[in-house]
Amino acid sequence: MSQETQSLSAIAFQKFKKNIWGVSSLGLIGILVFISIFAYVLAPDNSENANQMHLSIHSKPPGFKVQILKIPALQKEEIKLQYYLVGFPNSTSEIPIKSYTLVDNAIVYEEYSEEATLQLQKSITLQAFPNYSSIDDVAKEQITTKYFWLGTDKYGRDLLSRMIIGSRVSLAIGFVAVIISLVVGIFFGALGGYYGGKIDAVVMWIVNVIWSIPTLLLVIAITLALGKGFWQVFVAVGLTMWVEVARVVRGQVISAKEMQYVTAARALGFGNFRIIVNHILPNIMAPVIVISAANFASAILVESGLSFLGLGAQPPIPTWGSIIKDHYNYIILGKPYLAMVPGIAIMLLTLAFMIVGNALRDALDQKTA
Repeated sequence: MSQETQSLSAIAFQKFKKNIWGVSSLGLIGILVFISIFAYVLAPDNSENANQMHLSIHSKPPGFKVQILKIPALQKEEIKLQYYLVGFPNSTSEIPIKSYTLVDNAIVYEEYSEEATLQLQKSITLQAFPNYSSIDDVAKEQITTKYFWLGTDKYGRDLLSRMIIGSRVSLAIGFVAVIISLVVGIFFGALGGYYGGKIDAVVMWIVNVIWSIPTLLLVIAITLALGKGFWQVFVAVGLTMWVEVARVVRGQVISAKEMQYVTAARALGFGNFRIIVNHILPNIMAPVIVISAANFASAILVESGLSFLGLGAQPPIPTWGSIIKDHYNYIILGKPYLAMVPGIAIMLLTLAFMIVGNALRDALDQKTA
């Protein structure tokens, strides 16, 4: 039986590899997972939540570049390993400048501004840079050209960095919501499908009641009950997606419990729990995996909708939905890219999971072998 299971898995894997779109979508998901894990290593702005603001260069187009004068803190912050996971302290002051000149032991610079009346000249002396002995060295190392590849948002923050950090929320909400939906859905589905009778009637009544409530409204209600926050959204989304898993598992268990291997297990005196966990569930997981891929995509969309409504992760935590919320009015103000960039990212990630789900369905369907 083990060899047969391995051969079927190998056949499914070979079929999946032949699906170019499925493999490409899985590769895209893998790349995004890698980016989200090492977000603060890859993001140009590695401050916590990519929250380095430069109001003078707000709403700039993709490819914008500007000279930045960096003024380090007097006390140097010790770099800790946890900063690579949660972001580095914003200890360095950054000033966008248009031009500068060196006068004696001082840097005379003109702050960046599109308004002529606000273009002021200021100076900073060598004393502000205690680790340097020459103003020329300060100019070489502390004045750099910074590129904003996706432009800046309305607060002058790097949009690319916000998108990279925000990918963590989208992927995390998907993983947590799918895990919660699997645990709850498999439990109720297996319970109702295996025992039947009144237990099945109660389970299906609960499923039908939850199924009749629009998903977004139910998520909003749970979110308001648990409170606004990062983990509350994860739990709320997960608790609304288990019904589909429960229905699929119930139907599969009803069919599987009549199979000969289940009858043989009962004849050997195995308990119901052992039969369900060790014999039935491993043989019905193929459709559950497909449903999980679809639920992953749905969770991302629901989280984006909640963030757009202001009920998701709260600022300054960046999410793709909150970035759209902050900039959707820019669509009619001549800068649609501020809302389109996260919108396209959500669309591509959702589409990738749906394609992977369809590819898994085809690969696991032995009738198409």
